[in-house]
Amino acid sequence: MSMNPQLERLHPYPFERLNQLKAGIVPPSHLAPISLSIGEPKHPSPAFVKQVLVDHIDALAVYPTTKGGQPLRDAIATWLQKRFNLPSGSITADQHVLPVTGTREALFAFTQAVIDRDTSPLVVSPNPFYQIYEGAALLAGADVHYLDCTDENQFIADLNTVPEGVWQRCQLLHLCSPGNPTGAVMSIAQLQQAIALADKYDFLIASDECYSEIYLDEDNPPPGLLDACAQLGRTDYARCVVFHSLSKRSNLPGLRSGFVAGDATLLQRFLQYRTYHGCAMSLSVQAASTAAWRDEQHVIENRRLYADKFAAVTDILRPVLNFPTPQASFYLWAETPIDDRDFAKGLFAQENVTLLPGQYLSRDSAQGNPGQNRVRMALVADIDECIDAAQRIKRFVENLVK
Repeated sequence: MSMNPQLERLHPYPFERLNQLKAGIVPPSHLAPISLSIGEPKHPSPAFVKQVLVDHIDALAVYPTTKGGQPLRDAIATWLQKRFNLPSGSITADQHVLPVTGTREALFAFTQAVIDRDTSPLVVSPNPFYQIYEGAALLAGADVHYLDCTDENQFIADLNTVPEGVWQRCQLLHLCSPGNPTGAVMSIAQLQQAIALADKYDFLIASDECYSEIYLDEDNPPPGLLDACAQLGRTDYARCVVFHSLSKRSNLPGLRSGFVAGDATLLQRFLQYRTYHGCAMSLSVQAASTAAWRDEQHVIENRRLYADKFAAVTDILRPVLNFPTPQASFYLWAETPIDDRDFAKGLFAQENVTLLPGQYLSRDSAQGNPGQNRVRMALVADIDECIDAAQRIKRFVENLVK
């Protein structure tokens, strides 16, 4: 049976590899299992959002439109303008905003919609990365050029190191700020450098900003790509789109609700693609999403919970592990004293704690694998469980070096 040959290019998903790594190991039964491997928020979903969902449950009887309803698009446009200090009227609900059923689905679909597979396309991605960037590129018939994010460049890909031939082939540049798994935040200057390159070489920028609302300094929220555009006076947001989600911001990963915003021309064509794709958001979910985007108090409380966990966990682990000082996201990107796979395997076997090996999130480059000898810790569990996990990790490391 014939199928899309590009399917053969896909790599196993990181959690498939993690399950294989742990296969056959029986961890100590007296220690409760703790998972810090999957970035699935565990804080309670906002009660008021759940109530709105219940109140609008009868809307399940109505077909939704692909473009989404006016109240949701209005709420998103208002939030974007306020959060990123965008000029009044530069982001409109009708032209610049498109609700999507989660950013994972939208990132994949956007790549399929914009890649011209007849021109030897290339997608440029940070390394390590969210594997959807790569999978979407490969299934669109593109090659991928990886930009290593390492301690030497503060975990922000150095665009100055990219050969001109790469930019000439590039059709889409993926950015992720705050970064997964590093938590690094791109500056306005770095975002504007990407915009200048997109103008010069005529490619698009897809900025994954789904961690933008989880940051540790309440007075310094991470900037975004639209913010960088606006400060250049580019209020048409040409070549630029951003992806946002309620999964992390509002602890609603199961709602599958986010949006794409930016270049109106790109979004018009993407809406056409999505009309055929068949991924409209239900009216019940739209109502709940509208309520979530209109409220900031629950987001502030969410950040406080993460800040408390980061403070407690870093105090425990700082004496035994090296990791960049967290800026945003809910990850620690820790250096391991042994191979990251052996570290994750041994930690599970001895302490019943699951982490994700860094090399499962990265690809080999000429300089090696930038995720090797690092692990990603997702501080998504409650604070007591995170503290327990940190103490077990510390004990494991101390036993390694005896």
